[in-house]
Amino acid sequence: MTSKQLAWLIRRHGIEMTHLSCGSHIGAIMSVADIMGVLYTDILKIDSQNPDWDGRDRFILSKGHASAAVYAAIAESGFIPVEELKTHYVNGSRLSGHVSHYLPGIDFSTGSLGHGLSVGAGRALAAKLDGKTFRTFVVLGDGECNEGSVWEAAEFANHYRLDNLTAIIDYNHMQSLDFCNNTLEIDMVRRWQGFGWDTVEVNGHDHDALRSALQNAGASGKPTVVIAHTVKGKGVSFMENDVLWHYRFPHDGWEYNCAVNELHAAMPDGVTDPYTPNGCPADVPEPDGLRHTVSETYHPTYYHREVEEK
Repeated sequence: MTSKQLAWLIRRHGIEMTHLSCGSHIGAIMSVADIMGVLYTDILKIDSQNPDWDGRDRFILSKGHASAAVYAAIAESGFIPVEELKTHYVNGSRLSGHVSHYLPGIDFSTGSLGHGLSVGAGRALAAKLDGKTFRTFVVLGDGECNEGSVWEAAEFANHYRLDNLTAIIDYNHMQSLDFCNNTLEIDMVRRWQGFGWDTVEVNGHDHDALRSALQNAGASGKPTVVIAHTVKGKGVSFMENDVLWHYRFPHDGWEYNCAVNELHAAMPDGVTDPYTPNGCPADVPEPDGLRHTVSETYHPTYYHREVEEK
């Protein structure tokens, strides 16, 4: 499977999983899909038949609210049945709303933001002390970088020259109910450079650029951060750059049908949609009042009223 095929499947699974579960965070799932596609096809040294293999690379999705993305990636990589993805959020399911380590192929439970890089740095240092060659990769959200614990871990990693540690920032420039810089302004590049990390900026939807950055990570002898500029909701036009889709899920009718059909229009060769192989009916009318500007949707009072109405 190619990285583009896997990224497409992650988006398609994400639409289905949040639709069935009435779950949140489809915007974040869509923005991180290309990063996950490249990691799981071209970068991570893993073995689905031996998920606890000691020589495997360690991977932590620190932005655990985008759990559907990693669940889809491990399913398509053979760690769990693809059919199990339909149980996302269901009571008793292994596929909880935030990442759960009770699944094979998952190294750490996440969701309480700011912890993933600390754990990743600890594992990277342990590998060096034990003479092991595995690498550790941590994907963080840009809003998550408001957490002070992220910068404590960054300082720690630089001090110990953890060149076997790579952080990837899903830099979609939005968090929760607003743009990141309206919440807490951060110069992302200068901040990481100031903490001594080898800092690489890429288009987070360019698979060749992501692959090159990740393959060359650690060459400088320092920890590497790949700042991947992405689009929240990437792949579905009415979700893109609209903070409404941080918490909203694709509802029955126009939202679900149009999301699926837009993905079908960009389906790479060699992929089959496991849910709606022929797409969805296109004649469902668009509801009034769905599309809003970000300036309208990020206001908490407006946002909660809009969701209740829908």
